Amino acid sequence: MQYGFVLPGGTAPEQLELAVLAEEAGWDGVFVWEAAYGVDAWALLAAMAARTSRVRLGTMLTPLPWRRPWKVASQAVTLDQLSGGRAILAVGLGAVDTGLGETGEELDRGRRADLLDEGIDLIAGLWAGRLRFSGEHYRVDLEAREDLPRTGRRCSSRASRSGWWARGPARSRCGACCAATACCRSAWTRMASGRRGTRTSLPCWHGSGSAVARGEGLTW
Repeated sequence: MQYGFVLPGGTAPEQLELAVLAEEAGWDGVFVWEAAYGVDAWALLAAMAARTSRVRLGTMLTPLPWRRPWKVASQAVTLDQLSGGRAILAVGLGAVDTGLGETGEELDRGRRADLLDEGIDLIAGLWAGRLRFSGEHYRVDLEAREDLPRTGRRCSSRASRSGWWARGPARSRCGACCAATACCRSAWTRMASGRRGTRTSLPCWHGSGSAVARGEGLTW
């Protein structure tokens, strides 16, 4: 079992120093909050990558329905390269709370679940070298990019199941966030009204994300 520390906040320099201290204290992972506005999570993680050598680094978590999946895929790969294969990408629906403010993003749970679904598939495809994607919500065509590889490597996978309160018909899907050489796979279930979901720990990492991908040498 490995243990991660979720930083409670603070300025960028303060959180950077906390990451260094966490590694020195023996923690296995350091995770930062990705808010709509505030300290940029990915810039902060890149700085942590330069100041640490062992601890794994990631967000907890990235609200993928409110992000452009291809941008998130790029940020995760960049962090993984800078950290020498220590990046972890955790994605989920995103928290809806009046205390967090509003930015005009999609709030409907069902639509966010669909966006999350499709975003995971898009990211997995890009990491596997598939540069064209056409879905209900996203369309990407990067075939003109000669600097990007056309083939990827299959990744090993592990599974976890998480559930939450939801209305409407039950849904299930298996999201594969594939890295070039390794990944974690999370199978998540959208439960029917009045039924509480169950959660089991990820064999590699456990968190609140609906899907977690662990990078060990992500490539373009």
